Amino acid sequence: MSRSTDIFLTALAPAIWGSTYLVTTEALPDGYPMTLAALRALPAGLLLLLITRCLPPRVWLGRVFLLGSFNFALFWTLLFVAAYRLPGGVAATLGSLQAIMVIGMARGWLGTPVRIGAVLSAVTGVLGVALLLVSPDASPDLVGIAAALGGAASMAAGTVLSRKWQPPVSTLSFTAWQLTAGGLILLPMALLLEPALPPLSIGNIAGLAWLGLIGAAATYVLWFRGIARLEPGAVSILGMMSPVTAVLLGWIWLGQSLSGMQILGAAIVLASVWAGQRANLSPLGKLVDRSATNRMKVV
Repeated sequence: MSRSTDIFLTALAPAIWGSTYLVTTEALPDGYPMTLAALRALPAGLLLLLITRCLPPRVWLGRVFLLGSFNFALFWTLLFVAAYRLPGGVAATLGSLQAIMVIGMARGWLGTPVRIGAVLSAVTGVLGVALLLVSPDASPDLVGIAAALGGAASMAAGTVLSRKWQPPVSTLSFTAWQLTAGGLILLPMALLLEPALPPLSIGNIAGLAWLGLIGAAATYVLWFRGIARLEPGAVSILGMMSPVTAVLLGWIWLGQSLSGMQILGAAIVLASVWAGQRANLSPLGKLVDRSATNRMKVV
């Protein structure tokens, strides 16, 4: 399968994740970040386990639970906290910093060289997200800012470690393991630290079904598939497709207006995503990537 197809399929995941903002605000009860994250991860993970019928070997349990924590338990909890406490634009802009964090972590954990073009693309993409989403009257909230930055770091670590640790199973099984582990971590925390959910409406159930089946099970299979096939920097910058989709859905679904500044920001983000793919396609990058892949097979 061509690299262009790999990029397109991987980009579908964050593009669909852009609907999370709309679904969370319009279809889910407010104030239950860990409970909602658990209900998103655990049913999706168990469903994939039923499909694959493949359990992780004992030697992989520690890695699986660490990845489940970074990619789902910690990341989703902090994501919901940031969404509740910050304007959506501020939360998304801080979250987009994970593309820069991935470059640094990939250098330290995978030995991937830091490419100036990739760094510039990531920085430009963050600026584009800020133009796209941040309003002039956005008020800072220290807890929300810390949650957004922590979520970005958690996703960055999960992305790089998912590339470093590739088990000899299908992407579907690897996704099932991580989703289930993340849900199992979240469930007792939600039961202990949060009040019980109110009775769920049909709209609430539909929102959770969308976030679990499509926004978790289906999209993370594509995401982890991309992590296995593409450079970490190339994958991470694709995450900036999420705020672009969120703004488009707000315009189409909620009738929100689009300013010239937002259109400029979207264009900058898309250009940065394209430039980021080009920057990660250098001959040296391909050589290092093959070496990293061979090391992962040995591990």
